[in-house]
Amino acid sequence: MGGDSMRPTLRPGDRLLVRYAVPVTPGALVLARFADGTLAVKRATERRTARAGEPGWWLLSDNPEQGVDSRHRGVVAEKDVVAVVRARVWPRPGRASRL
Repeated sequence: MGGDSMRPTLRPGDRLLVRYAVPVTPGALVLARFADGTLAVKRATERRTARAGEPGWWLLSDNPEQGVDSRHRGVVAEKDVVAVVRARVWPRPGRASRL
């Protein structure tokens, strides 16, 4: 993970355990692909309708002063939310830290 957009939840250099093909719930951290191909970790805040009536998610940074999110790029189509973050594995927390 790079950048400061998800501070204080995540820091640059954190390594994450993600799970593919699981339902997204509001409040979850997700790995998403923006229209330009960039992969980013963001917080799924609510379901919305994307372009052409497709279901999608409004994704936000935990640190609104940093990074790019749905405020800049719009709704991210559901098919472009590729995984849900399950835990931070590095730096190693005292116990697996669920996010």
